[in-house]
Order: sequence, then structure tokens, then C-alpha cells
Amino acid sequence: MLESSTGAIPLQAYLLLASILFCIGVWGLINSRNAVRVLMSIELMLNAVNINLMAFSSYLDGDLIRGQVFTVFVITVAAAEAAVGLAILLSLYRNRVTVDMESFNLLRW
Repeated sequence: MLESSTGAIPLQAYLLLASILFCIGVWGLINSRNAVRVLMSIELMLNAVNINLMAFSSYLDGDLIRGQVFTVFVITVAAAEAAVGLAILLSLYRNRVTVDMESFNLLRW
């Protein structure tokens, strides 16, 4: 169990933190026109999922490390997503000289 100096931190505290991070990520994903902010919002959402996985693993699994394994997998996927996303953004910036999402119409006929 996760311990602090005053005792155990309740599971609800971790779930509240993760839900706040996830909502901030969704809000940033919906309201942002900047492509870099969109990538950062996706990373926030993935980190909220990681907090949930670690909290549930600590409180429910006991000695098993299934949540930690899934968390490492999500971190790996997030790193790959960030690398590919930034490479695509650099390529688009070189061609369009902007990172505004509304000006990316390369796939339109």
C-alpha cells in the first residue's frame, strides 16, 4: 500500500487526481488549435491513466505487479507517440510554417 507520514493515502485521492488530469487533457484536446498543445493534452490523458493503473495495482493486486507492467507499456507507447507526432509536426512546419491545426488540410482533395 502507498504510505505517507500520516498514514495510507486513500484510493479516492488518486482517482480524483487522475480524473482532474484527464479532464484537463480532454479540455486541452478539444479547445486547442496548436498541434503541440494537442500532443501535450494527449500526454496528460495518458499520465492520468498511468496514475489509475498504479493506484489500482497498489490497492487491489497486492504483491502482483500487473498494473506496473501495464504502466510501463503505456509509457513506452506514449514515448513512441510523442516521437512520431513531433516528427510529423516538424515536417508540417517546414512545409506550412505554422503549427495551427486548422491550416493542415494536406489530406483534402
